[in-house]
Amino acid sequence: MAVVSRSGRINAANRALAALFDTSARQLAGLPVTELAGIGQSAGTREACQAVLRGESERMRCRRRLKQPDGQPFWAEVTLVPLRRDGSALLTVTDVSERRDLQERLRHMEMHDPVTRLPNRALFFERLQAALTDSTTGRIGLCYLDLDGFKAINDTYGHRAGDELLDAVGQRLTRVAAGGPRGGHLVARLGGDEFAVLVDDSTGPDRLTALAEELQRVLERSFQLAGQRMDVSASIGVVERSCIGTSATELMQAADTTLYWSKADGRARWTLFDPERNAHRMTRQALSSTLRRAIDRGEFALEFQPIVGLADDCLRGVEALVRWRHPELGTLGPGQFIGLAEENGSIVQLGRWVLGEACRQARRWQLEHTGSPLYVSVNVAVRQVWDSDLVADVAMALNESGLPAGLLQLELTESAVMGSGGRPLQSLRALSAMGVRIAIDDFGTGYSNLAYLSRLPVRALKLDGTFVSNFRLASQRSRADETIVTSLVDLAHKLGLTVTAECVEGPAQADRLRRIGCDTGQGWHYSKPVPAERISELLSA
Repeated sequence: MAVVSRSGRINAANRALAALFDTSARQLAGLPVTELAGIGQSAGTREACQAVLRGESERMRCRRRLKQPDGQPFWAEVTLVPLRRDGSALLTVTDVSERRDLQERLRHMEMHDPVTRLPNRALFFERLQAALTDSTTGRIGLCYLDLDGFKAINDTYGHRAGDELLDAVGQRLTRVAAGGPRGGHLVARLGGDEFAVLVDDSTGPDRLTALAEELQRVLERSFQLAGQRMDVSASIGVVERSCIGTSATELMQAADTTLYWSKADGRARWTLFDPERNAHRMTRQALSSTLRRAIDRGEFALEFQPIVGLADDCLRGVEALVRWRHPELGTLGPGQFIGLAEENGSIVQLGRWVLGEACRQARRWQLEHTGSPLYVSVNVAVRQVWDSDLVADVAMALNESGLPAGLLQLELTESAVMGSGGRPLQSLRALSAMGVRIAIDDFGTGYSNLAYLSRLPVRALKLDGTFVSNFRLASQRSRADETIVTSLVDLAHKLGLTVTAECVEGPAQADRLRRIGCDTGQGWHYSKPVPAERISELLSA
């Protein structure tokens, strides 16, 4: 300890302080306090010291790495606090080496994985954040790994063997990463069987993909642990980009997305982040999250595609096709959102709206135009059959619109009706009993189990367009396609079913399908999907 005058010089020091600096208390007297214990190393510390001596601060504190007289380094906590009203202050230098060592050990335990002794998620993010600022190349890269088949090893050999495998995996990854500059790349275990290799001085994607390939190669070699041979592989998401404009969170989100792609594409491979693919995924997520609200806001509309009798080219019915009038993305076709609606369950709500709107429009045509009324055909998704009371939904739509049941056709795919039993089959029979027409859509592309046609209440088959794709020109005669279509039409007619050919795109197709015996056709040869007003014009012509 030492007493410091208001002018900042040592008035008196004890023997311990003198011994620390290998001198005597008398020789310390009169020295500026900023020349002791590293106080003058920084402008901030010097100013804090002066603030205490001026009576403007209650404490100055700093930590410095000092040396004992024998040259042994130690960590000291240096403080300066006011002592008397005359402006003097008390300087203390305390050895905190043991406390610091304990703190370092605790921090190491806190920031490292106990199984592999690698940096854990917390330390990895700390280093990642620093790398985004300090990268020598201005670019950063990341290989995000997940072990394929690790759960099976855990389940088969137990968690102890699983931990040994994780440790061995960490060692192999570290050996590969040690080849990087500045002591190698950082390898961390992020949790479970997930690891990350950080390249904080990347020079481009090629360097990262080469690293990913090497990581995969070393992990594909069998592990011999506890007398057992264990085999795993790794799926790796690879991200490489400029540090400018990139945050740690964004980088990890990209890595996580790319790892998911790697697993979805077949596992045991690396996948490089693709901005275009990610933009598509983000668009899908954005659409999925707003689907339900879009239904409530009335953003959906129907268009109708004519179904025409092949024998006389007369309009027989229409298929209702839903469109999403998205306020930002414009008009979206069903292929862009129906799959999302099926995934998140909103297809039930959307399907109910389509059913009601299609029935109301078909009823308007029936009331406004003379002649044979049009039937309206509505697609029904598998989840509508399983997750809702389809019979009640149809009954409500017919009741509210006043449309006769015979003018409504429900189109279900083969996957929805083939092999149906229990509730789905009961629903189809109940709908058929009401007078609703049941049609199998895209027939020939699914199970094509013809035995079920005899027990299902089906009234019509819609042949998938792939069967008639080679019917466009007379010169494009495919004997196999024509034989298949002819056989299907003959079989359907013997079972009392009508047949509609989809994707009729030209007169040659229409003529050949007419000769084969198809009942109706649908496609751009007759009309693309159009608003309800255009169908009204056709009926008035």
